[in-house]
Amino acid sequence: MGVVRMAEAGIPGYAYGARELARSPVSLEELDLLRQTVLFTEEDERYLRMAGDVLEGRLDEVLDLWYGFVADHPHLVYYFSDREGRPIEEYLERVRGRFKRWVLDVCRRPYDQQWLDYQHEIALRHAREKKNRTDGVEAPEEIPLRYMISFIYPITATVRRFLEDGGHPEEEVEKMHQAWFKAVVLHVTLWSRPYAREGSF
Repeated sequence: MGVVRMAEAGIPGYAYGARELARSPVSLEELDLLRQTVLFTEEDERYLRMAGDVLEGRLDEVLDLWYGFVADHPHLVYYFSDREGRPIEEYLERVRGRFKRWVLDVCRRPYDQQWLDYQHEIALRHAREKKNRTDGVEAPEEIPLRYMISFIYPITATVRRFLEDGGHPEEEVEKMHQAWFKAVVLHVTLWSRPYAREGSF
């Protein structure tokens, strides 16, 4: 879905497929090697789509849980706060809309060049290169890599209970959850690139 249609859908700053996005410095060949490294297979793609069907109707609950986790940890909400340390509510709401859409993108988008380019954009928006620019705010200029990586666990662990509520057998729930886990690791790996020294990624 193009950037214009998503803007009309009320997701400020969501730019998937926008022509102005920079091309990812990670090649499709390198992406394939990363997929192999996290053992991401065509079966995982199928189970991710199944997970997307389960999660679609629960997205607000998922985001409430994740945002509650951030709000309960001042060292995390700090990165969405102004110079006086007050959370910027409009910023949080705009990010929430994109975060919510991200769940479905994880589950349903083909991992092709367009997807790879948008992961690069997301990476830049967490790092010094572009953080705050999309939403025009004055919050801390970067989310440290340590929190990007460590956030993998809560984003993975908390999804399982929603997948369990989808009415699928336990074996399928486990496969959906493992596919989600692999996909999140793959995303965060790509988002870590701006933090790496040139030639070290």
